[in-house]
This record gives sequence, structure tokens and C-alpha cells, in this order.
Amino acid sequence: MSVPRASAVRCHVHHPDDTVALEYDARLLRRKRLRAASGVDFMVDLAEVTHLDHLDAFVLEDGRTIGVSAAPEALIRIEGDLPRLAWHIGNRHTPCEVHADHLVIRSDHVLHAMLEQLGATLTEIEGPFTPEGGAYGHGRTFGHEHNHEHWSADADPKAEARVSAG
Repeated sequence: MSVPRASAVRCHVHHPDDTVALEYDARLLRRKRLRAASGVDFMVDLAEVTHLDHLDAFVLEDGRTIGVSAAPEALIRIEGDLPRLAWHIGNRHTPCEVHADHLVIRSDHVLHAMLEQLGATLTEIEGPFTPEGGAYGHGRTFGHEHNHEHWSADADPKAEARVSAG
């Protein structure tokens, strides 16, 4: 039996047929074999490297959707002088979640030592990592063009997914 293939991604899919949990680094991909929560293996084969966010979904050839969620990973919760700490984190081009009262980065012993030296209060935690999007509000900082469309499955459930052409 052949493995189903996904060559398209949809945004804002609130009720996918299945799910796959991926860590931050794994949510940037072009071609990879993955296993959904149900145990179904599928092949991602996109035209270009694509960043995936929460509520994005792979579209299989038969129309089924496999939603993407952020898998738990080792993180550091950062409290203190947030503007100053955020500047140092950004100066190192480190992905960062920005909250009103704290920041979150992936666990890194070098950054941990630097932030500690800067007077930050640090707590090792585990959870899903969903850092601030790129300069244009989505994904990583490679501009606004990315390999999927913005649409709402709730608003238009019959809309076609963008099929990536090679």
C-alpha cells in the first residue's frame, strides 16, 4: 500500500481529520515522512521549504487534512527587565515567545548563562513553543511570501487548497 502524499498546506483549519505534533525546528520543512496521531504515515512533498503554525494543516491527495500542533519541548521562561532581555535575545537572532510578563525561548545553556548574567529570573519548563512570527506576522523571518494561503475553513469549507507546483 502506498503512503498518502501531502503537497499542499491550508491555514486556519479548526477541525482537521487527524493531527501531527512537531517541535519548532520540525515545523520548517519541505519533504519528510511523518506519522499522524492516529498512526497513519504520510509523505510531505511541498514545492518549497515552508514554516507551519498552529492551525495549519497538510492536505493529503484524497482531501483529508492533518493538522499541525506544537509538540512539547525544553524551554526557558524568562522574567526581569523584558525590553533589555528581549534586545539581547533578538540580537542573537533567537526565536522568542513574547508575553506581557515574561519571554520564552528554547533551552540553550549558552543563552541561559548570558541571561542569568544579565539578571534575568529563569525557569526551565516544558511545553509547546510558538515564537513570535516574522516581520510580516507569519512564520519565520523570510518575508511575507510562504507556501500556503490564508483562508478560513470555517468560512469556506469547500475552498480548494493551494497545490504546490514544482
